[in-house]
Amino acid sequence: MTKKRRTFDAAYKLQIVNMVRGGLNVAQVATDQQLGETAIRRWLKQFSSEQAGAVLPGSKPLTHEQIRIRELENQVRDLNRDLDILKKASAFFARELK
Repeated sequence: MTKKRRTFDAAYKLQIVNMVRGGLNVAQVATDQQLGETAIRRWLKQFSSEQAGAVLPGSKPLTHEQIRIRELENQVRDLNRDLDILKKASAFFARELK
């Protein structure tokens, strides 16, 4: 019986990377998620190189559209965080006025 190769989407890979960067051990995450440690370490390396703007050998460089999408996603995340702060502040000051 042959083993079927599994594929993972970018969101799942990012979730695993965040787990490890959040303080969990690579071996522990690999065991819990039934993944190979090598795959997780490769995803960590890819994430770090993408954050630095570098391109790994054998991987395709990011297109201008992909770079722009990432910039816009970061901007949306920042704006949502600012909006949450403003909502909390307005609720706080509304209670102060009563």
